[in-house]
Amino acid sequence: MGVEIERRFLVSGDGWRAHVRWQSELQQGYLTSSPGGFTLRVRLSHEAGGPGTTPAAAAQAWLTLKALVSASAPATSSASAAEPQAGEGLVRQEFEYPIPPVDAVALLALTERQLRKRRHGLDLAGGDWVVDVFEGANAPLVVAEVELESPDQPVAVPPWCGLELTGRHELSNAALAHEPFASWAEPRRRGLLQALGSI
Repeated sequence: MGVEIERRFLVSGDGWRAHVRWQSELQQGYLTSSPGGFTLRVRLSHEAGGPGTTPAAAAQAWLTLKALVSASAPATSSASAAEPQAGEGLVRQEFEYPIPPVDAVALLALTERQLRKRRHGLDLAGGDWVVDVFEGANAPLVVAEVELESPDQPVAVPPWCGLELTGRHELSNAALAHEPFASWAEPRRRGLLQALGSI
């Protein structure tokens, strides 16, 4: 059993692009999910070309189960964005298994709850940082994620990170696969786009 300790932020602007080390194209689908945080996900990944990236590589795939397990609060840090209340959604159990890409394609065909995004790995200190640029019905959302070693690990949040999304179920990947951003009512969309700096 693995444990995922992660914080998520809405991204505004392009300041993060100077830190990109690699990119990959992700397609993922949710075979099941619940408001309580349990998900069963299949993911297919292709390496993407671009500055500072490795050459295109063969597809890889994983089957992943996640479940919320902790409400531990992160310690006070130099973050410019508010930290999650009571650490909700910060720590989850994670069971991840590599599977043949052909199996991932077959599993993806079983669910309509899917999304696509381009993931960018960053060379930032203080955690394993990535930025996801969502495509299709979830554009123009851009979300930063940082994986930590402990719930109370201090995090220096970059200035291009805005609204913290940790613990906000409606903006989880599983929720966006079920209810894409493009399907949201206009007032709800507008509020998030303002936070993103798109309007």
